[in-house]
Amino acid sequence: MESWEKINAVQRMQEFIEDNITKPISLKMLAQAAGYSPWHSARIFKELVGKTPFEYIRCFRLSQAVIKLRDEDKKIIDVAFDFVFNSHEGFTRAFSKQFGMAPSYYSKNTPPVKLFIPYPIRDYYLTLQKGENSMNRESNTDTVFVQVVDRPKRKLILKRGIKAKHYFGYCEEIGCDEVWGILTSIKEAMYEPIGMWLPDNLIEPGTSTYAQGVEVPEDYTGEVPEGFDLIDLPSCKMMVFQGEPFEDEKFEDAIYQLWEVMKNYNPEIYGFKWAEEDGPRFQLMPMGYRGYIEARPVRELNNE
Repeated sequence: MESWEKINAVQRMQEFIEDNITKPISLKMLAQAAGYSPWHSARIFKELVGKTPFEYIRCFRLSQAVIKLRDEDKKIIDVAFDFVFNSHEGFTRAFSKQFGMAPSYYSKNTPPVKLFIPYPIRDYYLTLQKGENSMNRESNTDTVFVQVVDRPKRKLILKRGIKAKHYFGYCEEIGCDEVWGILTSIKEAMYEPIGMWLPDNLIEPGTSTYAQGVEVPEDYTGEVPEGFDLIDLPSCKMMVFQGEPFEDEKFEDAIYQLWEVMKNYNPEIYGFKWAEEDGPRFQLMPMGYRGYIEARPVRELNNE
């Protein structure tokens, strides 16, 4: 286990980069944020993150540029300047190297690409420290908000695993950052990407229960990324559970507490029953400001 002094120093550099991604960033600035010399700051950043600070910054800026080109009607040169590239040519070279296509092609066609999704290093090491069995703890459940929402007929772009039954196993098999980056780039997505537990009727032989994906409209005709599947989902109702806001580093506690509520929850009291075959049970990325969110398909009892 790395020292927390080193981990926190790298976390401070990550936070500085995120706060200043549209401004020039020097190694001296990062060193000031880390509290170490420039040489030592660069060394520990590469050691823990796997990229040099400037490789990390370039990947981050290019992925943010993708989102701007996808969602805003902006000229390529303006996007290049927004993310501190000095010329159209330099931006085009960097973009083409990162994504395998010119920004002009991407702007016109917006195919799925692998976005770089920064992951806070402190969260990573907190997860390692706790381990997968850390959820064997006492319940201290706070208020949980429950609502039923309608999902229309739609399609699901998903990346299957092999044997994974949960997020950690899936990441070991597939690599969550790469999959999540691709899913996040899909312009036609109806909602944000999800982690999900597939019902038996949606599991292909030799593939996992847990997968990651994103829902797109029923008439989706866009590109399906290599290695991903496209399947139809029927209209259904989803019972959505949302916990209270939490401190980001305590996301596992928030998940466990919501699971305790769901485990003992009886939907029949409110006129519903679980309907697992109607679609995947899914979870949204844990974000402390909104609370942990998970959903399960249900049917109304009076429609039986």
